Amino acid sequence: MTEDVRHRFVVGRLWAGGGATALVAALAAIVVVLVASGLFGVPVLVPTGEGAWGAIGVVVYAMSAAVAALAATGLLYLLLLGTPRARSFFVSIMVLLTAITVIIPLSIDAGLPARIATAAGNLFLGLLITGTLSGVLHSAIRAGRLVR
Repeated sequence: MTEDVRHRFVVGRLWAGGGATALVAALAAIVVVLVASGLFGVPVLVPTGEGAWGAIGVVVYAMSAAVAALAATGLLYLLLLGTPRARSFFVSIMVLLTAITVIIPLSIDAGLPARIATAAGNLFLGLLITGTLSGVLHSAIRAGRLVR
């Protein structure tokens, strides 16, 4: 008789890794803005605000990246509970969501450098979140330990 492998993971480790991924994603979003605007003089398409680098926009972009990482962790958790080959579905869904976040800024009415910088930043963040959470999943899976 075979056991149901879908439920063999440590929930706390998954969510702790998801929280750490959210922090990494938020910091990476700040790096994206600093590189685009600070090094290349190209704005990232985020809401503008007062401050040296549009502080409100940077905070919104960073918080959006963190929320996306936590939402991706929730998606991964649900896939682990209810689907076979959760990692495959997770990566496929995340790649498609990342593609959407790349296409959207390219399709809006703004300067081409800003659209490209935003699309590249979104691609970087999407791949970072997907890759990091794939590693978290590997760490959270524990063979022989059924977590309910």
